Amino acid sequence: MTDIVLSIVMLAALALVAGAFFLWRRTGEVKNPALMVLLAVIAVANVLIWTVPSDSGQAPIEQIKTAGEN
Repeated sequence: MTDIVLSIVMLAALALVAGAFFLWRRTGEVKNPALMVLLAVIAVANVLIWTVPSDSGQAPIEQIKTAGEN
């Protein structure tokens, strides 16, 4: 289930970046597209926090999965 959530977050981040580009090209506005890109960066950072292994070699998402199995 968590894999699906992380996948949806990554797809949303890609959609935000694409939407920001098209909004910027269409209107020339800078503030809203910049905020959309910032939100996409934050979403990707959250996914990385959950999936990148720590010094022990185990990612937080793996720790949650093993705790749910026990």
